[in-house]
Amino acid sequence: MIETMSDAADESAFFEFLATERTASPRTLANYRQALAAYREWKGGDEAGWRDAAADDFRDYLFALMKRGLKRSTIRLRFAALRSFYKFLVLRRGLGRSPVAEVELPKPERSLPVVISRAQADELLGLPLRLPLGKKSPAWLPARDAAILETFYSSGLRISELTGLDVADVDFIGSTLRVRGKGAKQRVVPLGEPALAAIQRYRREAAVTGGPLFLSVRMRRITQQAVDLLLRKYIRHSSIPFMISPHKLRHSFATHLLDAGADLRSVQALLGHASLSTTQLYTHVTRERLKRAYDSSHPRA
Repeated sequence: MIETMSDAADESAFFEFLATERTASPRTLANYRQALAAYREWKGGDEAGWRDAAADDFRDYLFALMKRGLKRSTIRLRFAALRSFYKFLVLRRGLGRSPVAEVELPKPERSLPVVISRAQADELLGLPLRLPLGKKSPAWLPARDAAILETFYSSGLRISELTGLDVADVDFIGSTLRVRGKGAKQRVVPLGEPALAAIQRYRREAAVTGGPLFLSVRMRRITQQAVDLLLRKYIRHSSIPFMISPHKLRHSFATHLLDAGADLRSVQALLGHASLSTTQLYTHVTRERLKRAYDSSHPRA
């Protein structure tokens, strides 16, 4: 029997469900809270009237967001949160139906991932051990940075997955890496010899024996912000003409695998994608590269 059916009680139960049963990340929780709050604000009050809302309410909301010029990806993210919320209300809180399920959303924009070339990747990975060491930097810092970049490119990890690695996650005998992905799901991915060698060198020079794998200069687990900053530093010293994020190394990893003939299912498993459609985006990149090569090389193009 449902004790209370107020908006606040429904929302509180939903976020408790996401955090405990779905083990949603802090970013997901924050995005979903923001999405529900944005709808309440559009309604013009503290109460959203979740249980009394109709499909037309959400069609009007969708139209308002589109008139405001929001990106399709932002709109779809907000409605993903709303759909998840109403699915929870139907399954766990006794609501009869979901009004959001009847709303047709605009199709997602298909922007192609930006990737670096294999030559640019080789240049970037070699920079940490070639650049001069800063005066106040520990002697092992270049080895750590080289190991981080090699691991990124060798395994295609998300930045949260890389910073969450422990020493025990590296299997030097099996040449694999145990990764904790989204929703606390684990997967095991291969790790190339250059990455394994870079990790061994870093661990030896920094005397890392257990606990977090990649450490800050204060000998604590490295943060995502620190990884982003170190990548930016090396990009500035490279010939790469644009700034890339750690996620772009993940894009490059996937694209280079497909360019070399890897099958889509294998790349999906390596990336930890729940849906094959997410991985298929990279096939468009390889097609574009093939078209450019054809246009520039074929005498009858």
